[in-house]
Amino acid sequence: MGTAGTFLGFYIAGGRTVLLFIMAEEGYRETVVQGKSVQWDPEQLRKIQEHPCFSEKACHGFGRCHVAVAPKCNIQCNYCVRDFDCVNESRPGVTAKVLNSNEAIDLVKGVVEKYNYIKVVGIAGPGEPLANEETFETLRKLHAEFPNVIKCISTNGLLLPEKIDLLQKYDVGNITVTLNAIDPDIGAKIYQFIEWKGKRYTGVEGAKILLENQLKGIEEAVKRKMVVKINTVYIPGINDHHIVDIAKKVGEMGVYTFNVIPLIAQYKFADIAPPTPEMKKKMQDSCEPYVRQMRHCQRCRADAIGKLGHDLNSCLNTEK
Repeated sequence: MGTAGTFLGFYIAGGRTVLLFIMAEEGYRETVVQGKSVQWDPEQLRKIQEHPCFSEKACHGFGRCHVAVAPKCNIQCNYCVRDFDCVNESRPGVTAKVLNSNEAIDLVKGVVEKYNYIKVVGIAGPGEPLANEETFETLRKLHAEFPNVIKCISTNGLLLPEKIDLLQKYDVGNITVTLNAIDPDIGAKIYQFIEWKGKRYTGVEGAKILLENQLKGIEEAVKRKMVVKINTVYIPGINDHHIVDIAKKVGEMGVYTFNVIPLIAQYKFADIAPPTPEMKKKMQDSCEPYVRQMRHCQRCRADAIGKLGHDLNSCLNTEK
């Protein structure tokens, strides 16, 4: 077809099969629709080129502001602890303070006025953003007051099909879904329980419900031209033999990038030895043929502000 690049996958839009290609980081980006090359629209490109988690080049020039407005979670992962905070600790689920929507908007105002390289406002916890109404109130206000800021959500995906229209309404263009298994038998080893429609589910039953919603949510996000990243926690002895299968699946679905995250050994997985950097790289290399790999992840806190690896939280706290 004359398109030099990495095949990401396809989706069905209006009865047409849309093939997704991505060029090298510095190259030209396009889609191929029924054999015809079509440019990615400028807004999609901006949401890649100015988002430090979606572009390794962007992480050197642009930053993000995470607003921690979402304390509640609707699943319990066997590797997740959100009970404490330390200023020297950098991991998902950690925040110094949970904000309400007004406090979040005030924080964003101060940050974007002082640091013009902050282009992204994200909601990544400390719980599950889509299980918290404060998330949507914050997004509503962001959409009204900061229409040009890139809006980003990280989610476990359980409520993604249900909430996708609201996310589109508030111009959320970048979505990260944590997908640790595409086999419910493996998922049952990772998730202690899920809470779904007022009921708690465990084991394979819970893992199956979660997976069905994750895959449906990813499909719907891609259809809406949202830029999707998948986070997969690399858990030796649990899902390590399965991660390449996940990469194949999401590559076929048209996600933009795939992030292999080494386990932080805590909670029920405290006795599992995390993968070494060499093991992580080997896994990324094995997944690379199927989907672009994110290799610069810093495993951000839920209240991270600044460029990746150069957070401003301590500076902002000192100035208060």
